[in-house]
Amino acid sequence: MAIENRYEFMFYIQCINGNPNGDPDMGNAPRMDPEDMHGYITDVAIKRRIRNYIGTAYEDQPGMSIIMQNATNINKYIAKAKETAGVDFGAKDKESIYKSQQQACSLFYDVRTFGAVLSTGPNAGQVRGPVQIAFAKSLDPILPLDISITRMCKTEDVKGAKSSVDYENAEKNADSESLRTMGRKQFISYGLYEARGFISANLAAETGFDESDLKALFEAILNMYEHDHSASKGEMSVVSPLIIFKHIGTDTDKVQRARQAKLGCSPAHKLFELVTAKKKDSVELPRNYNDYDFRVNISAVPDGVQIGFLDSPYGDIVWNKLPDNSILQDN
Repeated sequence: MAIENRYEFMFYIQCINGNPNGDPDMGNAPRMDPEDMHGYITDVAIKRRIRNYIGTAYEDQPGMSIIMQNATNINKYIAKAKETAGVDFGAKDKESIYKSQQQACSLFYDVRTFGAVLSTGPNAGQVRGPVQIAFAKSLDPILPLDISITRMCKTEDVKGAKSSVDYENAEKNADSESLRTMGRKQFISYGLYEARGFISANLAAETGFDESDLKALFEAILNMYEHDHSASKGEMSVVSPLIIFKHIGTDTDKVQRARQAKLGCSPAHKLFELVTAKKKDSVELPRNYNDYDFRVNISAVPDGVQIGFLDSPYGDIVWNKLPDNSILQDN
């Protein structure tokens, strides 16, 4: 059964001496707003890591496959969805497309979560996903750095080489300096990024996004960087609890209250304003999330909305109060 409540959520990502999201059009430099020098991480970069985690943690579970995989052609998965649904490969009528969409949602976690364009080959239309994530933006300006590094080996293609022996002979005849080369590394010393997300109960009803999918999403967000360490992202992590706003409605009539829970009881931007993170006055250059004050105005949460905190991927959400030992403080 699909979820029946609207949600918003937010969390904070820390990057230490790394590249949180490189821009290939700018030499892979960390992405930033050129007007105010604040850094950002794109929505697709965050979704990629959620997909990677789900693919790792739920690899063998039915319905938890990922359609947007690295170095693959998604048309084969669209074709699989049509075949499984018993729809002719070339069928493009409305009923066939709808059946194919429903089957794709059943098979692939990321389709029923984020949606997908499934009209790229064997046409299955487009699916609007209930979960959307905005660009994460740094709380303070960032300073992208570009440094030189020495690479102690090279990847030169030896002309006429047909075996490993040919490469070995070429290496023996070369001086050691010519077998080294220089490289570049782009990074920032520090950045703390705020990320926001939205979950529509109405769209969840279309894709079948249910409570178990919601739990897997929250688990993936808190754990996504723990399984994504690399040379450029060695010290990236979600450092805050996941802050969740759940719309539950206010009406005494059950039917009307359920309607309110789906549609929401407060604009999302008003809920996000209840959470603030600000650099401490004593800190000039932040280098850790402890250099910030995180505050939540729990008493100002509007009627019909619950605020929850999840600080462990496998824990339970704490509703309407801060969890023990949290970095968040109540206003």
